[in-house]
Amino acid sequence: MTTTNPSRLSALLTSGPDLLRLSLRLDAVVTTANGLAYLALAVPLERLLGLDRTVALAIGAFLTAYGLAVALIGRPTHPNRAAATAVAIGNTGWVLASLAAAATGVLGLTTIGTVWAVLQAITVGAFAALQYLGLRRDH
Repeated sequence: MTTTNPSRLSALLTSGPDLLRLSLRLDAVVTTANGLAYLALAVPLERLLGLDRTVALAIGAFLTAYGLAVALIGRPTHPNRAAATAVAIGNTGWVLASLAAAATGVLGLTTIGTVWAVLQAITVGAFAALQYLGLRRDH
């Protein structure tokens, strides 16, 4: 009888701690990069997305700090459950806020800006879903 070892990806997707850590680390990289882009490109983003540069700078500073915090939370082999839960809740809040901004037009986004807000919501929602799944499998 021959047994096969599960692939590394399969192991990551089935192991609670590994999935949680992976989702936190990916979230940290994407969020920090996004925050730095908002900071560096606030003026062009104002024209492209319709996002006021002051708002873009505030979002950039928040995302950069949040991404760095998520990186610290995702660093240990077994991330702190309370901290990881806070990240998943924060991500869910970001999704709701992004969709609300897109739907209401409160930020005065262009069509491209509205599409960007929805795409961000989808991406952050995927991170939140993976984090919740990792937390569920890690009990």
